[in-house]
Amino acid sequence: MNLPDLDLETCAQEPIHIPGAIQPHGALVVMRSSDMAVLQASANTKDCLGDTITHGKAPGGAIGERLDDIAAWHASEEPQLQIQAGNLSLGFHRAGSMIIAEAEMSSGDAADQVFLKLRGFAQQLAGQPDLSGALSSTVRLIESLTGFDRVLAYRFDKQWNGHVVAEAGNGRLPSYLDLRFPAGDIPAQARALYAANHIRIIPDADYVPVRIDPAHNPETGSPLDMSAAQLRSVSPIHLEYMRNMGTAASMSISIMVDGQLWGLIACHSHKPHNVTVVTREACDFIVQTLAMRIAAQEHADGAAHSVALARIQGRLLGAMSASQYWLDGLISNPSDLLAQVAAAGAAIVTGGDYVRIADAPEEPEVRRIIEWLDERPETEIFTSGALSLDMPGAEDFAAKASGIVAIRISELHPSWLIWFRPEVLRTVEWGGNPHKVIHEKGRIHPRVSFERWSDEVRLHCLPWADAEIAAARDLRAAIVGIVLRKAEELAQLSGELQRSNKELEAFSYSVSHDLRAPFRHIVGFAQLLREREGALDEKSKHYLETISEAALSAGRLVDDLLNFSQLGRASIVHKAVDMNKLVAEVVRSVMLSNTEREIVWAIEPLPNAWGDATLLRQVWFNLIENAVKYSRPRTPAEISVSGKAEEERTTYTVTDNGVGFDMTYVDKLFGVFQRLQRVEDFEGTGIGLALVRRIIERHHGLIRGEGEVDHGASFVFALPNQGKGKLLA
Repeated sequence: MNLPDLDLETCAQEPIHIPGAIQPHGALVVMRSSDMAVLQASANTKDCLGDTITHGKAPGGAIGERLDDIAAWHASEEPQLQIQAGNLSLGFHRAGSMIIAEAEMSSGDAADQVFLKLRGFAQQLAGQPDLSGALSSTVRLIESLTGFDRVLAYRFDKQWNGHVVAEAGNGRLPSYLDLRFPAGDIPAQARALYAANHIRIIPDADYVPVRIDPAHNPETGSPLDMSAAQLRSVSPIHLEYMRNMGTAASMSISIMVDGQLWGLIACHSHKPHNVTVVTREACDFIVQTLAMRIAAQEHADGAAHSVALARIQGRLLGAMSASQYWLDGLISNPSDLLAQVAAAGAAIVTGGDYVRIADAPEEPEVRRIIEWLDERPETEIFTSGALSLDMPGAEDFAAKASGIVAIRISELHPSWLIWFRPEVLRTVEWGGNPHKVIHEKGRIHPRVSFERWSDEVRLHCLPWADAEIAAARDLRAAIVGIVLRKAEELAQLSGELQRSNKELEAFSYSVSHDLRAPFRHIVGFAQLLREREGALDEKSKHYLETISEAALSAGRLVDDLLNFSQLGRASIVHKAVDMNKLVAEVVRSVMLSNTEREIVWAIEPLPNAWGDATLLRQVWFNLIENAVKYSRPRTPAEISVSGKAEEERTTYTVTDNGVGFDMTYVDKLFGVFQRLQRVEDFEGTGIGLALVRRIIERHHGLIRGEGEVDHGASFVFALPNQGKGKLLA
């Protein structure tokens, strides 16, 4: 049979499940399940079965003698049927509405002789202290059972590269122990067939394929899907690969762990070599027993790792819950935070906080990573073992951040917790140059050389374990939960404070409003008494003057309290405000009562602000009036006013050369009734700066004061520009 020449460049897409032919060490018959009529058959059925197969009729010979057994099996739920008929091994499996029968000659090996070697294998496997020992025991037993020259245990990594982790052999073929083979050696569709069909054997790499007649199934009109067929003909690319390896026969048994293809047991011979169906089934039993041991070991290791990480996470959660601010608790024990994912360093960026822990990159590099993460599609967690392959420019800081695990800890703001692992240089031994392909007339052939090839791997970290990634994901959920809980507590407290503030505002408004009239009455009656009693002596007149001044002072205090209490309820109308105009008006107003003062003014052109003009005028009035008042001992007094527009905010400054204040008490500066100077020296109610701060905060701005005793003071306030949010310190 001449099969079509395949373009080996497209080998990864080759339809290897419909080769249209079988290997010659057996025969294949396709029957319709309803009446057992033959639909297709391999061209060698008479030689193998000893009877002619007629299409459209039920088969005779060894298969015909078992039709009742086949029908009973087909009606059951058993996936396969195996029958030993003399020197023939008959295997049956379903293919849609059809039954595929495969027949192979058996050497007559007694099953009990094969299974004699299996005695005690399960106990031997369970007695191995680690997976390495279990794998070695398995390959030695399969070598003994099958007679192959070399038996390998071949494990896939996450990128589907293969790694030979155990080997048994008689020396006729070179050792491949600890070598790696690239994922392209076993493409995706081949791995899918390995997962579906656990055993594959090729007794002779130089076999001549046996065609299936007819080529298209009469029931489906398509080539026969032979995914589950043991006799399925193999891709010519794979046969060329075998010959390049120096192997004339091979057998593979899939290691399936938790339903996934974990690896292969690969058997090779330097000459054509076949093993019976009974032996193959025994090997499958051995390998699946090994798979159960692997699964149990991995589950136990994973569970132990998860328990250890859960203890660490418990300590982190306890610290976060006990802290007033969750971040303080999270970083209270840096070693636990790093151990959560076995990292060498970490960084936390949230709001205005930046925390760098242990061996993490510098802040500019971390912020580059965060900018890149923020541009990616929304994700709760991102992991990479080779960041430079994912993020452009990451090789610049690979020494500390070849790998990262990053969790987003806020849905609203760019807040991240990132763990880092450094670059780990290692040498990987490949079976031949994995980067080399051989071109010939537009075709790509499998690698010819399988000599040991050393490759230095750079810009990679040690791989992150699944348990570590799961622990990072769980910690993220816990942090978000704690932050939300803290937010709810703050919201509840804020609500209570708002209610208390409203009650205090209402109370202060009521008291101050009701006190205004009595103080006016005191002033009025003191004035009337002075005018009525013209014969009062000087001491009595002094008493009346003192009463009037005290009542006037109390009245001003009541007015300030009233203004302060009303501010919390007043609505703010934002618009563009000409600060030059406001300052000019305030300076004129203040100077009306200070005409005798010598004051040097330095007022720069001021940028416009975005806010309420009336309230901002009050800010300027209080700040400029204070500058004039507290510079009274200076001749001349020097007062400067300046402003600066920035992208997010506009900042204004009022500076004087007055008496200043001690910065030790700066926290009292903006409190109600808090004065840093004696009332005997400087008049005032102690509410002016508190009123200024409240107005600025109502505008979502900031204010601060700086001073030095006898060297003046400076007050700076900043207002957010139009469209910007609340300013952060």
